Amino acid sequence: MLPVKHITSRSIKFLSFCLITVIALIACNQKNKQNTDKGNIQVDSIFSIIDSASNNELSSKIRTEYLNKALVGTNEIINDSLKIKLLSKISLRFLQLNDSINFIKTNQQTVQLAKALNDSVTIAESNWDMAAFYRAKSKSDNAYYYFFEAQKIYESLNKSYESARMLYNMAVAQADIKDYTGSEINTIKAIEILKPLNKYRRLYNCYNNLGSITKELKDYDRALEYYNKALEYQKKIQENNSLDLSLLNNIGVVYLNQGNYQKAVPYFQQVLDNKDILKKQPKLYALALNNLTYGKSKIFSESDFSSSFEKVIQIQDSLGEVQHLSRTHYCFADYYLSKKDSVQAIAQIKMALGYSKISSNNDRFLKSLQMLSKIDPSNSSYYNQQYIALNDSLQQVERKSRNKFARIRFETDEFIAENQLLEREKQLWTGVAISILLLGLMSYIILDQRSKNQKLRFQQEQQAANQEIFNLMLAQKQKLEEGKKIEQKRISEELHDGVLGKMLGARMVLTGLNKRTGEEATVERKKAIDALQEVEKEVRSISHELSHAAYQNIPNFIHSVKDLLITVQKTGKFEYNFVYNETFDWDSLDANIKINVYRMIQESLQNCVKHADCKNVIVELSKTDIGFMVKITDDGKGFKTNSRKKGIGLRNISSRIEKINGRYAIDSAPGKGTTISLEVPLIPQKEYISD
Repeated sequence: MLPVKHITSRSIKFLSFCLITVIALIACNQKNKQNTDKGNIQVDSIFSIIDSASNNELSSKIRTEYLNKALVGTNEIINDSLKIKLLSKISLRFLQLNDSINFIKTNQQTVQLAKALNDSVTIAESNWDMAAFYRAKSKSDNAYYYFFEAQKIYESLNKSYESARMLYNMAVAQADIKDYTGSEINTIKAIEILKPLNKYRRLYNCYNNLGSITKELKDYDRALEYYNKALEYQKKIQENNSLDLSLLNNIGVVYLNQGNYQKAVPYFQQVLDNKDILKKQPKLYALALNNLTYGKSKIFSESDFSSSFEKVIQIQDSLGEVQHLSRTHYCFADYYLSKKDSVQAIAQIKMALGYSKISSNNDRFLKSLQMLSKIDPSNSSYYNQQYIALNDSLQQVERKSRNKFARIRFETDEFIAENQLLEREKQLWTGVAISILLLGLMSYIILDQRSKNQKLRFQQEQQAANQEIFNLMLAQKQKLEEGKKIEQKRISEELHDGVLGKMLGARMVLTGLNKRTGEEATVERKKAIDALQEVEKEVRSISHELSHAAYQNIPNFIHSVKDLLITVQKTGKFEYNFVYNETFDWDSLDANIKINVYRMIQESLQNCVKHADCKNVIVELSKTDIGFMVKITDDGKGFKTNSRKKGIGLRNISSRIEKINGRYAIDSAPGKGTTISLEVPLIPQKEYISD
């Protein structure tokens, strides 16, 4: 009975141990599951916060707060794979909010983590986001660089579609600085990739870009071919779209540039015949109406089209389309010129000049200067000098930008070539090391086998003559020991004189190169250092010149106001003083704000001329806590603000200040002059995401 009792006790202990182990494992699994569930809940919560930040109905401040909250939660996540996905989404949302500081910060954090994880796709996406950021800032060279970096990664990953999209974006950046040849090459590369993929929307974009490029190069026949090809792909796009309207307008512009007005007019008419265009695409409607009016004015030269031009200006003014306004006023001036009304022509072309300055449309600015030099002979020399100076400056900037694009491509190709050379050298040295290792192993095997064979023959000889071997055993043993010593010596000499000698020779050569301190070596090193310093100076100088030239914005808002004062002064014959805050970047204002403020200043100055009979005018632009303040003060007649009815001018000012959520006030009394104060709040610029 005792053994049975002993076995039962051990079994009970064993079962207890197993039970405790199972319970512990279940507890650990439950804890891990709880931690996993907790982590999943945290990640889901962060994704939900990011989605909330994407709600366009919320204010920018609230959306930014959501993103900052999501960023704090993301930084607490341990799983890097989840963390990088969240960072990438947060970075993109900051970009869409036009929050430059937070976008750059999160983008860099995403890139660093992606490099640590060797996540090439995320690196490419981050480069894409950075390119879109610089493109929105009109920094074409920076945008091109990041598009180029993303394209290389996508190409190496065999992501053809994404690679083609980067090529197209690179082409658009090149077209912005008139690198038309490079733009055409990259667009054609994108087309070759996209055609087998049947990406009709992207192919439409590519052919449309080729049409725009060749139109600028005045190769009108090819431009028409490309636009018609784009039209073919537009028809293949399955989802509903109205892209054909833009293409019809583009084709009409080609005929307009050719002077073939009879062919141009029907295309613009087709655009305007679309019943929904004014409601859905008012910008395109105004553009097509201007082109149609201009084309008809060339065909029916005796007819009056001034009301149509004014309608276009009214629509574009309400939309804040400053760049298109400069073109419309230019066409209006050309219309008056054909009517031989030089006064109206000069007035319109000066408006075109002002709007081209505000919108930084250098091409339209140059064309306006050309027209002014023709229709205003008294100031022809001044306008010609301005034209030459600006044209030379722009050509230099564009040339440097094109050179920078070429240098980016060259440096990248050079880097790839260096990597390939280093890879080949690495392979060579790896091959040499493996060869030496194999040679040593083979030598060992051969020597070992030889030793074994000798022992085997010796044993066979012993078996054949035991007695003789026994008698000669001592002598044979001595000979064997001598043979071993000789063999050891031979192997030692081989190692010493052969392998070790070669290694010693290699070491001595390397040591000699490393410790070379002669005067000749010092001179050579100094020459190399001096050369590197010269290269460093040259690179820094080129960098500074490019940075200065590429971002110099010649036309600006302040210059436009000054020109307005000079123009009105000639009519009103008053003295003026223009004071403005020189530290504030007035050109960074939203286009809608600039055009409305410009018009309100213009209206106020015209009132000074028409009603005030003043001798002096002061225009002040100052920064405030919420935005900026504009004051127009004159020393004219003044009036009673309570009893005076609002005229058209004051009603216009009231309407415009409401459009930009501002306020205005009039301080005046009979004989004490008038002061008009305009208080304008600043709002964030609209977001811009590239294709």
